[in-house]
Amino acid sequence: MTTAAPSRSGNAGGAPTPRTRASRAKTGRIPWILVLPAVIGVLFLVLPFAGMLIRAPWTTMGARVTDPDVLAALWLSLSTATVATVVSLIIGVPLAWLLARTEFPGRRFVRALVTVPLVIPPVVGGVALLIVLGRNGLVGQYLDAWFGLTLPFTSAAVVIAQVFVAMPFLVISVEGALRGADRRYEEAAATLGASRVTIFTRVTLPMVLPGIGAGAVLCWARALGEFGATITFAGNFPGTTQTMPLAVYMAMQRDPEAAIVLSLVLLLVTLVVLATLRERWMSTA
Repeated sequence: MTTAAPSRSGNAGGAPTPRTRASRAKTGRIPWILVLPAVIGVLFLVLPFAGMLIRAPWTTMGARVTDPDVLAALWLSLSTATVATVVSLIIGVPLAWLLARTEFPGRRFVRALVTVPLVIPPVVGGVALLIVLGRNGLVGQYLDAWFGLTLPFTSAAVVIAQVFVAMPFLVISVEGALRGADRRYEEAAATLGASRVTIFTRVTLPMVLPGIGAGAVLCWARALGEFGATITFAGNFPGTTQTMPLAVYMAMQRDPEAAIVLSLVLLLVTLVVLATLRERWMSTA
């Protein structure tokens, strides 16, 4: 004859006792002191967008969205944000690897420098870029004299400004993924004779690919919404450097309804892309 083992609930049959049920009900109750601030936080985030939807000129929405200037600004924003993300991947992933996997003098200082664009006003970043890469800047004067290359107030300047403010999001995300990856697979590959490049491309990159994808999504979204550094370093020339955030700012000066339409278009594009990429990259992160 066998005896039933006691369950966690304290009885042999496994059925919860009234005391256990009461305890579960008590611990499962949502504390109101947390619910109220959470609801206020949600309303704080949702109400501005709800206000735009309520005040949007729906009757003229189609004509305003298909305006050539709007389409040009939208295309410039999407294209430059994509190029800025690719550039950030090319130089940001190796930088994140150096910060996460190597020891060198001044590593903490370099990591602090990476985070600086996150905390300074973007306009300050634009001024810094102008001082360095402007026609008379520290580096820009040589680019102009030796190669005839002038970067400020061009579409390339838009990309540079976006990379400056958005790449830290990618670097921080990839560095975190590298620090959390299991290094035993890399050590096993090393014992089998794989080179450092092979280990990085065949072992490390596949392991941290979700982190790279998440960082790329954040980088792209930040680049798409960039304003301060762009208007300072690249200017505001329709068809050349006027991205959607700049178009929204200019429309707000003369036609608030047009600004609402542009904002909704930018919001919709951002939500669609982020939702799509999030399902693709962040679901496995």
